[in-house]
Amino acid sequence: MNAQVGDKADHEPTARESWLHSVTTYKYGNARTGQNTQETTLTPLNVNVRQFGKLFSVPVDGSVYAQILYVSHLDNIAGGTHNVLFAVTENDSLYAIDAADGSILWRQSFVDVKNGILPVDTADVDCKDIAPEIGITSTPVIDLTTKTIYLVTKSKEKGSFVQRLHALDLGTHAEKFGGPVVIAATVKGNGIGSRNGQITFNPLRQLNRPGLLLQNGHIVIAWGSHCDVKPYHGWIMSYNASSLKQEAVFSTTSNGDEGGVWMSGDGVASDANGNLFFATGNGTYDGAVAGDYGDSILKLELGTNGQLRLADWFTPFNQETLNDEDLDLGSGGVLLLPDLPPGYKHQHELIQMGKGALKNVGGGGTIYLIDRDDLGKYCAGCSRDTQIVQEISGASDGIWGSPAYWNGFVYWGGGSHFTKLDSVKAWSFNSDGRGLLSASPTSITSETFSYPTLNPVISANGNNDGLLWLVANSTNQRDGAQILYAYDALNLQRMLYNSNQAANGRDRAGGVTKFVVPTVVNGRVYVGGDGSITVFGLLGSR
Repeated sequence: MNAQVGDKADHEPTARESWLHSVTTYKYGNARTGQNTQETTLTPLNVNVRQFGKLFSVPVDGSVYAQILYVSHLDNIAGGTHNVLFAVTENDSLYAIDAADGSILWRQSFVDVKNGILPVDTADVDCKDIAPEIGITSTPVIDLTTKTIYLVTKSKEKGSFVQRLHALDLGTHAEKFGGPVVIAATVKGNGIGSRNGQITFNPLRQLNRPGLLLQNGHIVIAWGSHCDVKPYHGWIMSYNASSLKQEAVFSTTSNGDEGGVWMSGDGVASDANGNLFFATGNGTYDGAVAGDYGDSILKLELGTNGQLRLADWFTPFNQETLNDEDLDLGSGGVLLLPDLPPGYKHQHELIQMGKGALKNVGGGGTIYLIDRDDLGKYCAGCSRDTQIVQEISGASDGIWGSPAYWNGFVYWGGGSHFTKLDSVKAWSFNSDGRGLLSASPTSITSETFSYPTLNPVISANGNNDGLLWLVANSTNQRDGAQILYAYDALNLQRMLYNSNQAANGRDRAGGVTKFVVPTVVNGRVYVGGDGSITVFGLLGSR
């Protein structure tokens, strides 16, 4: 069990005090709620341009697409004890950085020029979504019990393409458990790219975008594609965290094609019972007939031996239209809501929203509220999804990212791929005791944002002092800059701060990357970007 701030319903913090304020996985916990409810320094009273701003930045050797992780009071590193940031780059590097002053405690490069091991060039994948190189894209995961960080690298090695799972010691960055291991897999199927009744994992075409998951001693990894360059499928694999032995492999479209798992970087979610939840993108759907699940939310059971079994799924009634119009359900991540008390019809629920808007039309982004114990499968011939708990159409112009939850509210970031502007919005959850979302937003920002969609997170002291944090882009170009925003989480009309407010570029953040998740912990905010990490906090706190 790994400790982290946030999702208390899933993971109780370890008794060791120094671990209570660590961020060890994407969006703070395996429920992917995006909430840190142990933040006592930053409040709506002191987060403003007079008291809060940029403290320093740390140059790194490539773009940072993954969320920055944080370990508090890590001992036996660089000869002492430090609060440590762990950041990965597309140049296939892992950094351990002192969170207090930005000094680099160690750097592990997985590049070996002498032996021809390099990051993958963007030209190799025929896709410019990540440029100019592809190395480590997904958010790693940390096991505090064993002091291990797990990550996936992608490299080009003398003309061949390889992906590896690494397990490194947090203090020494030595490889552990016999790692790294080359990622390879085959499953039975006659889908695109199959040979002799099997499909084989393609390390060039498959992109590990979703954050890694550590659940009950297993590392779970998911893959989508680079753009929609075929052949590709959605893949989920589990590895033993102590031996790095591959335990199970699942393909979302083994007899079809596509169905990638990407969710704009969100991690596969899991509950305390080891059930996994994730969304797929465009692809073949035929359900149980042939086992293909494009544009669907899937539930896999993760067994004690790491085996994966499809337990249930949900597919929107208009899946065929979503697929035909490139309106991936799986552009948005899955969030597991807190359990409701006994007596509720649907005690265990999840929420999700994807693109879901017709090109050049807009207005079709749909929120799905689903019972995790009965996802509802597919309602053939329906005009809406009557088999799920709640469906709210027209909620956005499309979402590329994941929501956040705090104190009875769900938050989605604005920004549409179709050149439309959208606000950040909050919906109330279970305010009338029926286990539903409010039919319309309860709070909306005055500011609107363009693509790429924002990935909100919440910092709070329990149910008090809630702040909603976002990273937007001044322009979707590599010469632009990230902009950090902070809002009153109870009233999104109150923008408290943004990093463009201060004169003379005082708080200018790093260069643009996509789907950035700020890490807010222990009074500071850490933002990854193109070639640097920017650190914000109360001015004078260095």
